[in-house]
Amino acid sequence: MGGVKTILGIDPGTQLLGFGVIRADGRKAEYVDMGVLDLRKEKDAYSKLQAIYDCISEVCKSYHPDELAIESPFYGKNAQVVLKLGRAQGAAIIAALEYGVSVVAEYAPRKAKEAIVGNGAASKEQVCMMLEKTLGVQLRAEHLDATDALAIALCHHFQRTNPLSSSPGKGGWEQFLKDHPERIK
Repeated sequence: MGGVKTILGIDPGTQLLGFGVIRADGRKAEYVDMGVLDLRKEKDAYSKLQAIYDCISEVCKSYHPDELAIESPFYGKNAQVVLKLGRAQGAAIIAALEYGVSVVAEYAPRKAKEAIVGNGAASKEQVCMMLEKTLGVQLRAEHLDATDALAIALCHHFQRTNPLSSSPGKGGWEQFLKDHPERIK
């Protein structure tokens, strides 16, 4: 957990895919970049998967993320939608793993919203506003898929630095204090 980590957050989609990159240490996170991949003009499902793979590969080449936080597909009434989202998620994960990402974590959309806003049913606009305040940046509303990805990355940062987290490798307060002796007075 020690040191600065670059975290890539991804909001996978088959029409629009958002990505957000932050750098974080044990105390704070800072905004690096975000963007949206528009897949609506791709001719078929397989060219969309190739575009996702290529985009995430380029992001990884540019920012060298240590960890990937990705939104998990939500349960829906239409199994085809869930299948397509799973494929998009898989293409993004494989691209990140190929470029050396050592940790992959999935978060439900409600979990990320709760981590950022305190309400799992928050709107995209509320999430964007809280990200602006938390990261100290101005974000454009037309990038709401990218702000969702940024929220996933920040949620992961909060999860990995929470001493009470049940994430793998966490040891509670005892491990937290061992990892951060500078916080003991």
